Amino acid sequence: MRRLVAASLAACFAPAFAGNSQDTYLLVGVCFVNSFEHYDGKRVFSRMRVGDLLRLVREAGNSQDDNAVRVEWRGHKLGYIPSSSNEGVARQLDFGNRLRARVIRLSRHRDPNRRVEMEIILPL
Repeated sequence: MRRLVAASLAACFAPAFAGNSQDTYLLVGVCFVNSFEHYDGKRVFSRMRVGDLLRLVREAGNSQDDNAVRVEWRGHKLGYIPSSSNEGVARQLDFGNRLRARVIRLSRHRDPNRRVEMEIILPL
């Protein structure tokens, strides 16, 4: 049983973002940036690239969502982690864990909420 658990846990770990192959991380989730069309996304989309780092900012006082997590790219507000996916991320940020995020896919999809896909990781 221990080997099975260890093997399945090992599958969750992977090299961190390009650069240091010694770093490992736990993949927390993959999601799209929600409300992209309401913030700076339109202005900066053409400058964004796959692999770009994103900043996750906890908005504990957000009146619309108790678990709100804002997504920023180079100081520009892109939108939020969707409410269907943000509870665990918000909790980890509240605990002081330094989650990281990066762009894994960009698309000119007609639905603005499907234009920027990101992965969220917890460095180990």
